[in-house]
Amino acid sequence: MNVKPTSIPDVLLIEPKVFGDERGFFFESFSQRQWQQATGLNTAFVQHNHSRSLKNVLRGLHYQVQQPQGKLVRVVQGEVFDVAVDIRRSSPTFGQWAGEILSAENKRQLWVPEGFAHGFLVLSESAEFLYQTTDYYAPEHERAIIWNDPDLNIVWPLTGEPNLSAKDRQAKSFREAELFP
Repeated sequence: MNVKPTSIPDVLLIEPKVFGDERGFFFESFSQRQWQQATGLNTAFVQHNHSRSLKNVLRGLHYQVQQPQGKLVRVVQGEVFDVAVDIRRSSPTFGQWAGEILSAENKRQLWVPEGFAHGFLVLSESAEFLYQTTDYYAPEHERAIIWNDPDLNIVWPLTGEPNLSAKDRQAKSFREAELFP
């Protein structure tokens, strides 16, 4: 596996070593030993999630104020623009975002650490998204920041308005959001 820091050094782009020929391909999507050696992180994943979304669906920017979740995310069908926003007030990259294209074709993964808000926009007709988390989903602690917050100024590759859930339409601004110390 090849690990590259993004514009925010704590957010990592993971490129697996893919073995392929005319019959197909194989790669290890996760190995605890390789993960620790490549990242220096001793991460335990406790929950694995799978979602499917249609084109122009934008999910996020989500996080949990208690039981914060680190997320290792990837796409197994389709293509998304994936975003991580640093919401740790004590961080030198507070309020900055990193965005990467993840697709079934490029097989890349993104590590979104605890203390970050996370979201993605589906670019293909549909996308299936897998994510492993370091803590359990706790709806009572879930929060959301509005996707188009002017202070964050995320450059989403949108054509038209995104398709949002009712929860995401009611998300708070970055200035109003409950953030990490």
